[in-house]
Amino acid sequence: MHSDFLRLIDEVRANKKQPPASGVTRATRLREDLGFASLDLAELTVRIEERFGVDVFADGLVRTVGEVADKIEKPRQR
Repeated sequence: MHSDFLRLIDEVRANKKQPPASGVTRATRLREDLGFASLDLAELTVRIEERFGVDVFADGLVRTVGEVADKIEKPRQR
């Protein structure tokens, strides 16, 4: 997983006064495991789009860190 993406997760968590996420894997769920609400997901989406130029929710919902990571990496594989 891209370290910049993990850093963005921690930035969103910091805005919620939460500690950095630990043990994040591809299976980590954005809502259930990281505690992200709709506004947190919106913030994460904006940060990802600014950093990577990818709208991870353009094709529908993503639920896990791995799904987001795949969308970030997909444009790079071309």
